Amino acid sequence: MSDYQVLHQTEDEYGPLIVLDDKESRILAFGENDEQSKLLKAAPHIPQHTYVQAMLLVLLYSQPKSAIVLGLGGGGLIHALRHFDAGIKLTAVELRADVIDLAKRYFQLPLSKKLKVINQDATQFLALGDHKRVDIIFTDIYSAEGVDVAQVSESFIAQCAALIKADGYLVLNCWKEHSKNRELLAYLELHFVEVRACLTGSANWVVIAGKTRRDISSSALKHHAQALSNQLDFPLARSLTRFDLWK
Repeated sequence: MSDYQVLHQTEDEYGPLIVLDDKESRILAFGENDEQSKLLKAAPHIPQHTYVQAMLLVLLYSQPKSAIVLGLGGGGLIHALRHFDAGIKLTAVELRADVIDLAKRYFQLPLSKKLKVINQDATQFLALGDHKRVDIIFTDIYSAEGVDVAQVSESFIAQCAALIKADGYLVLNCWKEHSKNRELLAYLELHFVEVRACLTGSANWVVIAGKTRRDISSSALKHHAQALSNQLDFPLARSLTRFDLWK
């Protein structure tokens, strides 16, 4: 990342916080050679990471009116969802107060009455269970070391499911190693009737679990993906070819 200018570099109780800029894009890092979030400054709604693009495949199945995002980072998902539909009620939960400040200061976080940002540990937020049920929960809880272990635990999945509506979805961003985690699949199958997943070009394993079964033909799905790609302003085709039932 030698071509990037350091705009911000501090440290909180959880580790380093670095903001880098190369005129066209901006990166939030939690350590050296780390890239937690990347934003294209001229078009912040277009996800720069393939795992974020894959997470948005859930919009092929759901037209959400409300969603929870666990793990704010630079706000890439918030930007994309706001571009998709500015009327969605969004709640973002972020452990690190400084990350929230950086998202606002450097990553054009689209603040509005439709977005509530909560500075809290996601596991505590879920344990309280006092948020209204939503159509989708996106969970993307990472540190510089990788996926938070809580995110793939039985209690975490159960608590997420309790906050999702009867026809809603859970979207998990994991590592490709989790594709062999049969315990995780079993936890999901306790609460969701259809579990799909996508291995991304960045070696992430994105899981989309639904509480209802959607019988959509492959041709209809491709057609819908093309329309959704136009709406989101980036192509979904690459993610869709890797997307299938997790068995």
